[in-house]
Amino acid sequence: MKVTVEDRSSVKKVMHIEIPEADVTRKLDDAYKTLKKTAKVKGFRPGKTPRSVLERLYKKDVHADVTGELIQAAYVDALKETELKVVGSPTVDPPELDPKGPYQFDAEVEVHPEIADIDFTGLTLKRTNYAASEEEVDLQLKMMQKNLAKREPIGEARSAQEGDFVQVDYEGFKEGKPFEETKKTENFVFKIGDGHISEDMDKGVVGMNPGDEKEITVVFPEDYFNKKLAGHTVDFKVKLNEIRKEVLPEIDDEMAKQLGPFTTLDEVKEKIRENLTQGYEKRKEQEINEQIFSQILEKVEFEVPDVMVEYELNSILSDAERSFSYHNKTFEEAGISRESLAEKYRDTAEKQVRRQLILGKIIDQEKMDLADEDLEKGYEEMAAAYNQPVDVIKGIYGNSGDKLELFKHALLEKQAIKLIMERNEIETVEPEKQASEAAE
Repeated sequence: MKVTVEDRSSVKKVMHIEIPEADVTRKLDDAYKTLKKTAKVKGFRPGKTPRSVLERLYKKDVHADVTGELIQAAYVDALKETELKVVGSPTVDPPELDPKGPYQFDAEVEVHPEIADIDFTGLTLKRTNYAASEEEVDLQLKMMQKNLAKREPIGEARSAQEGDFVQVDYEGFKEGKPFEETKKTENFVFKIGDGHISEDMDKGVVGMNPGDEKEITVVFPEDYFNKKLAGHTVDFKVKLNEIRKEVLPEIDDEMAKQLGPFTTLDEVKEKIRENLTQGYEKRKEQEINEQIFSQILEKVEFEVPDVMVEYELNSILSDAERSFSYHNKTFEEAGISRESLAEKYRDTAEKQVRRQLILGKIIDQEKMDLADEDLEKGYEEMAAAYNQPVDVIKGIYGNSGDKLELFKHALLEKQAIKLIMERNEIETVEPEKQASEAAE
């Protein structure tokens, strides 16, 4: 077998592979011998059909099968011979098989980029000293108060006005016929002024009294979030059932008891501070990581294989689909196409791949290895994050070699980031807002 490698770029290669005629002949002979044993051809006893007849009847199928087997075996041998670090599957457009000559084909592949040693010292890193303020705690409490609000009928006889919650029955018609997207709905509640359905609906309901019926024409804009309604003009028949007001609970110990396993408001505040602090710690970590990679990427240049970007992009889109599915929605129902999301997140996917490649290089460069105690600590942190026993987490990763290796590599990536931080000075700074307030 002959193999030559053509460089299309630093990561795109074409392997020109030639399989000797003797190998082709032997493979065809074996295929026809096997076929002869099983072929049922009229006029011939099983196992006695001449090859010339088999070739006439089955040549196309035999050549297709033999071509596939030749390519697969030759590609594996070519990888061993060239020692290319191929990522993903090859692209092969197999030519027709000629029984009287060598078989030649091209395999287009992408390879793992060669990255020079990375100098990750001398970075300018800043850690912002975020801290939970009392104003933030109060804001969270008010949001919780809002979530516990009750909507009760107003105690006076008056018409609906801006800011009221109204309960209505409605049905939408287009050109006099019921419209599927606005079918009859009863006891629907919305706040006038929020534009939940549309501003036209809000304006139409203002001035109605309980029991009133009215036709309200709504023109949905072209950029309306529900694409099935965007650009349509719909005539709604609306009946106002009730006008309600929002009644907020007092922010006190009684409200705290409605929020979970709390007995006092102070316990709720402490939990809010804890959550805010955890969020800020993650934000600090994300900002440091962003500074690290943006500065290293300025030092290091390398080409990224398209197949790695596609893999990462598909992972991002799959996560988005799972998130939509969790809320019983699909991309289509949200007016989003997979193609538009792919275009939006392609740059993000490439950045993620570049980060993974940089960390992988640093891990190899620094000859980093994962100690048993580090793996054990990783299991414990994962168990705490998912509120599961450590043995359950170990069972998940211990039963799969691939999963375990990915888990170990993720832990090594964290250690690589920690190493980068240790070898650089990190300046602690105050948040811009707090700094300006201090200056005042």
